[in-house]
Amino acid sequence: MKIEHHKSLKAFNTFGIDVTASEFVEIKSESELESILSKDSNKELFILSGGSNMLLTKNVDALVLHIAIKGINILEDFNEFVVVSVNAGENWHDFVQYCIKNDYGGLENLSLIPGYVGSAPIQNIGAYGVELKDTMVSCKAIEKATGEKHIFSNKDCKFGYRNSIFKNEVKGKYIITQVSFKLTKKDHVLNTSYGAITEALENKGVSKPTIKDVSEAVIAIRKSKLPDPEEIGNSGSFFKNPVISKNHFSKLQESHPDIPSYTINENNIKVPAGWLIEQCGFKGKRWNDAGVHKKQALVLVNYDNATGQEILELSKRIQKKIKEKFNINLETEVNII
Repeated sequence: MKIEHHKSLKAFNTFGIDVTASEFVEIKSESELESILSKDSNKELFILSGGSNMLLTKNVDALVLHIAIKGINILEDFNEFVVVSVNAGENWHDFVQYCIKNDYGGLENLSLIPGYVGSAPIQNIGAYGVELKDTMVSCKAIEKATGEKHIFSNKDCKFGYRNSIFKNEVKGKYIITQVSFKLTKKDHVLNTSYGAITEALENKGVSKPTIKDVSEAVIAIRKSKLPDPEEIGNSGSFFKNPVISKNHFSKLQESHPDIPSYTINENNIKVPAGWLIEQCGFKGKRWNDAGVHKKQALVLVNYDNATGQEILELSKRIQKKIKEKFNINLETEVNII
């Protein structure tokens, strides 16, 4: 392990924000992580995974631990299902494609989500009607203060919509090193009703889709709507889709009869944040190098050299306008650092 000083983090966050870490080290094994925690127990630590769900607004005056622990292992292999253990530094999409290749079902709708496996439970990542909590068995984490290893079951994680215990009660206290999933080996239950998956499959002439077909449909949809972080800095969906009461929704329908929605339960409705942002005129707009993507208003982008503060100010402007026009508090999905 080599600790680097005054390290640029531009290549380590998908927004491409050029801030500096006072100290930086890449962690490639649990033993390296345990060693650094024991040696530098008094230092302030900043955990960096794939950098795909954060907006860096300032230099990081801490020891940045870039978790790059690799490896995929089969823990249990039965006739109908398999339990797969994945280390935190594996690229999420690469892991999903590994599952597709081996005909392990359950994660196909989560194809092409950027980031590493280790950060997936924190956010309870989800897309097209599927969330990580649907298949995750447990995750292993090391407590920063003590170096002790802990196993968090699915229930322990207290998963919610883009939420978990790691964003609340134990925020910043643990470093996830490994995640395990229970996936089907046959009789896969496909979720194709959400979004445009059914339409994409029909356009390809697929009437009896496989998990590979669903994965390819999701990839095609995401590529058509979302910018590639390799080409333009972004962190995917910047805001959560707000959940409002049915009474609130009914009032909005009076002035906006075409407002799209998804029923959550008998009392609550989810409204697409991208639609709200587009109605306020932000879609495709640009302020210097910070902007709103031209195809998907839910995505804020760094066209070149925007600072994190500039993107943050744009997000606040959007939130203020949404509150004024719809009386909805728009919450960020991205973590603001």
